[in-house]
Amino acid sequence: MSTQPNEAGALIPAQPRRLRDCSEAQFEEIYDCDRFTAMVLSNRLRYALTHMSTGLMYSAFSPIIRDWYDFAITISGPADMGYPMPAVSAALLVFLGTMEDAVRNTVEEYGVENLKPGDVLVCNDPYRVGTHVNDTCFIRPVFYDGQPIAFVNVRAHQLDMGGVTPGGFSGTKANVYENGLVLGPMLLFENDKPVRATFSLVFDNTRFAALLQPDFMTMAEQLKLGEKLLLESIERYGLAAYRGTVRYCCDAAAEAMSDAIARLPDGIYHAAEPIDADGAGDDEPIMVRAAIHKHGDRVEVDLSGSSRQARTCINAGPLDAKTAVGAAFKLLLDRHTPFSSGAYRPIDIVVPPGTVLSALPPNGAIMLYWEVTQALLTAILRVLGEVLGDAAFGGDFGTVCVHNAHGLRADGTPWQNIAVVGGEHGPWGGDQYHDGESYTVPYMVNGLDPSTEAMEQDAPVLLMRKEYVIDTAGPGFNRGGAAVLKDAFWETSGEHYSIPIRLKQGTGNGVQRGGTGRAGACWFFAPDDAVVAAHGRLIPVNDTVYANTTPIAGVLNPITKAIDPDGTYFYFAREPVWHTRAGAVSRYITNGGGGWGDPKTRDPQRVLHDVRDSYVSIAGARDLYGVVVCGDPEFDPEGLTIDHAATLLLRGPALGQVAR
Repeated sequence: MSTQPNEAGALIPAQPRRLRDCSEAQFEEIYDCDRFTAMVLSNRLRYALTHMSTGLMYSAFSPIIRDWYDFAITISGPADMGYPMPAVSAALLVFLGTMEDAVRNTVEEYGVENLKPGDVLVCNDPYRVGTHVNDTCFIRPVFYDGQPIAFVNVRAHQLDMGGVTPGGFSGTKANVYENGLVLGPMLLFENDKPVRATFSLVFDNTRFAALLQPDFMTMAEQLKLGEKLLLESIERYGLAAYRGTVRYCCDAAAEAMSDAIARLPDGIYHAAEPIDADGAGDDEPIMVRAAIHKHGDRVEVDLSGSSRQARTCINAGPLDAKTAVGAAFKLLLDRHTPFSSGAYRPIDIVVPPGTVLSALPPNGAIMLYWEVTQALLTAILRVLGEVLGDAAFGGDFGTVCVHNAHGLRADGTPWQNIAVVGGEHGPWGGDQYHDGESYTVPYMVNGLDPSTEAMEQDAPVLLMRKEYVIDTAGPGFNRGGAAVLKDAFWETSGEHYSIPIRLKQGTGNGVQRGGTGRAGACWFFAPDDAVVAAHGRLIPVNDTVYANTTPIAGVLNPITKAIDPDGTYFYFAREPVWHTRAGAVSRYITNGGGGWGDPKTRDPQRVLHDVRDSYVSIAGARDLYGVVVCGDPEFDPEGLTIDHAATLLLRGPALGQVAR
């Protein structure tokens, strides 16, 4: 057997091609511990992150952390190993692909030699660490025997980081100066004490310091907890075993991803997905494109050909594009192994500068990075789904449609409402085993749904409806999830920012002959709208109520303002700020999820249940599924029946058999 040097320079047997082929002796030679110890340590690393996550959620003050789960926690290895990331928390997937690079870039720029025990670095520059300025990185070195042997890291969304838009959520900011405060790598804590100059810099340039300050202290405490748990493991199992486990975690992820990629047929696949518009106008087509070159157990994803960077802050950075590519392959091919940095080892990504996926400062402002990268994810899932056959799954609702609002209460105190009353939650697509879930988050933004009670306590808003919309799910043998409707009643006047940029067409694409979910839309009802006067705060859900609304975005009939695939696109940023009076109502309807398989093969009894449960109308059952349902689903849902003879005529003998 050939040999290779280990970290100390001694010759050891070369690593077998696959980890499972290692003998016990070979494994211990390579990783400086036995398999059992490596598994125990890898689980202890993940346990530490879970413990930190629980503490952060329990202790956070800002609702976007406390209620939305808008954070991620990771561990990185030391500088001499290249900052590998062996463990990540079960948190926002949209953060994870950036974190290895974020830690490396921050620590290397600051200087690892300048770090001391008790330090915490902070950085939020999208071009250095990915995502956007609100998502701030907190990085704590862990020292053992006087050397930094690890970093424990939190990336968490801050309620505000300055800029022209309170809260930051807007698609109209034109450059980095409007976008918010940028922090290059600097100390936030030194010797476990706050660095006054950094705290002052943040609080002098941001809103809601009363919430940010205790959250900063909470971050510091969770990082100290992570350091404590990590050092306990190293003390128990030894530094060599810890370093070996870091390598093992990354090697195992790389091997699992290589095996998964090998199952994909060799070839070149071209993926593309449109964005509705940027915040400067709907006059310029915006596309994300990917050429996927797959050979053997490796793949190259070339993002050349994507549109130039947008004129406003809908852009993403290259680290965000990296996240979307990794997420696509994990979701399609390798869902069952941890998402360590090793998962990227068999994936090469080509990202030319200056595109909507790789924007450059100062005019390539980055804010809505998740919307653009979700479009990239949709494109990859769609094109690779075409060759995966039964293993493909339908597209999700694909766009978070964040609604951001602020104003003053009657007593003059300010209020802020972020990411709870828009299109933040919606459906997934169906797969070969299940219908799509109808109320969750996009595939790449796995946050939580804040409670209605908490949302109504924090801002003068009442959530009047949160329900599914009939006939919006992509039909299929397994249908997609239904679109979600949210109505919010605003008790005071306010200023609103809405960022729906993927409503021109359905994002919930069908697979295996399944149908695409219906595209959504959003509107404002004025307090003096006749519909509001007639029905009060509980506005009906039908196409007759929109004629006098103010559309925010969507493809709508220009007269009725109802959703109409052949209608007119209403541009989301024709009003950069939407001003409302007390008593206004906002309504969001998300895109529907995509179906899996031919809808004419869905068991008619399942279609009957969908009609009974208001996922599908009687007309939809007939036209989309070829099933004739008789009865009154609203007033006698249990009395619904199937007209078997009429169904047989619609479906034909091959598909018309009814499960009895």
